[in-house]
Amino acid sequence: MANQTGRGQQAQERLSQVSNHLSGGSSRKGKQSLLEKNPDDVVVTCALRTPFTKGGKGGFKDTQSADLLIGAFKALIQRSGIDPSLVEDIAVGTVLAPGGGATEFRAAALAAGFPVTTSTKSLNRQCSSGLQACVDIANAIKAGVIEIGVGAGTESMSTQYGPNAVSEFSEQLEAHKEAANCKVPMGVLSEKMAKAKGIPRSEQDAFAAKSFQKAIEAQKNGLFDQEIAPLTVKWTDPKTEEEKEITVSKDDGVREGITAESLGKIRPAFSKDGSIHAGNASQISDGAAAVLLMKRSTAERLGQTIIGKYVQASIVGVPPLLMGVGPAAAIPVVLEKTGLDKSEVDIYEINEAFASQCLYCINELGLDQNKINPKGGAIAFGHPLGVTGARQVSTLLTELKRTGKNIGVTSMCIGTGMGMAAVWVAE
Repeated sequence: MANQTGRGQQAQERLSQVSNHLSGGSSRKGKQSLLEKNPDDVVVTCALRTPFTKGGKGGFKDTQSADLLIGAFKALIQRSGIDPSLVEDIAVGTVLAPGGGATEFRAAALAAGFPVTTSTKSLNRQCSSGLQACVDIANAIKAGVIEIGVGAGTESMSTQYGPNAVSEFSEQLEAHKEAANCKVPMGVLSEKMAKAKGIPRSEQDAFAAKSFQKAIEAQKNGLFDQEIAPLTVKWTDPKTEEEKEITVSKDDGVREGITAESLGKIRPAFSKDGSIHAGNASQISDGAAAVLLMKRSTAERLGQTIIGKYVQASIVGVPPLLMGVGPAAAIPVVLEKTGLDKSEVDIYEINEAFASQCLYCINELGLDQNKINPKGGAIAFGHPLGVTGARQVSTLLTELKRTGKNIGVTSMCIGTGMGMAAVWVAE
C-alpha cells in the first residue's frame, strides 16, 4: 500500500512540475545534437496509412481490421522496396480486436507477403497502441534484438466497437477506488475534467472547428496524399444491400463548412449542461498504419530512403479520472530526456481525443497553437484507437519535410490514466 501511495505522489509531482521540465537547464543538449546523424540511429524509411473512414457508415465499414492491415503492409512493401524477408519482427497496436488480434495479424503479415520467418505480435496500450508498437520495434533495434522491423496499428471500430469492449470488473477491482475509476467512460471523464479545469464549450467548439478547417484545407491541397495508401475493399450499400468493390483514397470524415457557431448547436452527449458532443470529440473510425524502422547503417547499406529518425519516448501514469491530461505529463518528460526546449519543437501532433483535453494540455504546457496539428486531427478525420500513434508518425514526418522543418513530437492521452509522447526528426 505504501508503494502505491508513493507512486501516486510521484504522478502528482510529475504533473505539478510540468513548467519546471519545460523551463530548461544547464543539462540541455539543445536541438543541434538531435540533428546529428550517426550509424546507430533508428531511422524511418517508410511511413504510411490507409484513409480513415467513418465508423459504421464509411468506406471501410465492412472491412475487418486484419484486412485493413494487409493493405497497409502491402503498400509499405511496395513503396519502400524492402525485401520482406529482411523484416524480422512486426508489432501491431490494436484495442478492440478479440484476443488482441494476435492470430489474425500474424495471418495478415503472411497474406501481405512477409515470409514465415517474420514474427508478429499484437499489443494494446489503448490510444497509444500504434506509438507503442513503433517504440517497441525501435527499442528492439537499439538493443540489437532485430535489425529491421515494422511498427503498425489497425482498428475496425465498425465491426468491434461496443459494450463488449470492456469486461465486467471483479469485486476486488470495484473495491479499490482508483481501480474502479479505470472503467469510467472517457467521454464522462473528459466532461468532468472540462468542468474541473474550467474549459468552456465555446473554446472547445472553436478548437474543433479549426481542426475541421485545417483538415479540409489540407485535403483539398493534397497534403495527405503522400501519406495515404488507397485501398480497394468490398462495401455493402446500406440502401440497396448490394455488395460493391470500391477504392477508398481519402478520409471520409472530413467535412466542409464546420464553424464554431454550427458546432454550438449540437446537443451535449454526456450531460444536459455539458460541453462535450460529437462535433468536438474524436470520430469513431476505421483504418490502419505502418512504419518501417531500421538502423541508419542498415538503411544506407540497403539503399533505403531515410525520411526521419526516432529519438526517444516517454510513458507516464496520471490519475484515471484525469486521463486527458496525459500529454501534459508525458511531453515534458520526453523533452527532458532529449534535452529539448518546447520552443525547439517545430510541430506537435497531439491526439484530439476531445477538444477539452487537448486544449488543457496545450494551455498547461504553454505551447504555440500554430504548431499543433497543422493538418487537423482526430476531431476532423478520426481516431481508430490502435492506429493513431502510428498514423501520427506518417503525418508528422510528411509535414516536417514539406515545410522544411526538423523536430516533431507525437503524443496522446490514454484511457485509464496515462500519457505517451515521442520525439522524431525529419530528414
